Amino acid sequence: MPFLALILIILASGAAVFFMPDFEYTFYALIAVAVISVGLLTVWSFVPYLRWRNTTYVLTSHRLTIGTGVLSTSVDDIPMAKVVAVSADQTLTERLFGCGTLVVESAGDSGRITLRDIPRIQEVRTELFRAIDEAADGEPSEPGGR
Repeated sequence: MPFLALILIILASGAAVFFMPDFEYTFYALIAVAVISVGLLTVWSFVPYLRWRNTTYVLTSHRLTIGTGVLSTSVDDIPMAKVVAVSADQTLTERLFGCGTLVVESAGDSGRITLRDIPRIQEVRTELFRAIDEAADGEPSEPGGR
């Protein structure tokens, strides 16, 4: 979605500059278009990208650890023994980019956690199921990343 916002904002600001009539305050109107475009790009593209880029997932046979935050950080741990369901969803656009949404339901306090824009979603889902199986069998596994 931030990528789509980036494209739409660039197209809209380009059209505004191209079709702007020549009048007494054209320079100020161009500056206003630039300021609005940069503001929208910051809110709808840059900030979501930074959040996504600064989110980490660590998967072991004992837990799934999710770290989020740009200026301040937050870490959530889900014990593998408490995971009861895992589902993966992909829209057509997400399939084209190879990402998706992973929903992990646990029996503990965490409840349901939705992880959006996960790269290589099917590989991550497979690794998560493998870790759940290993946690049930008691076998250790190697930590995984993103």
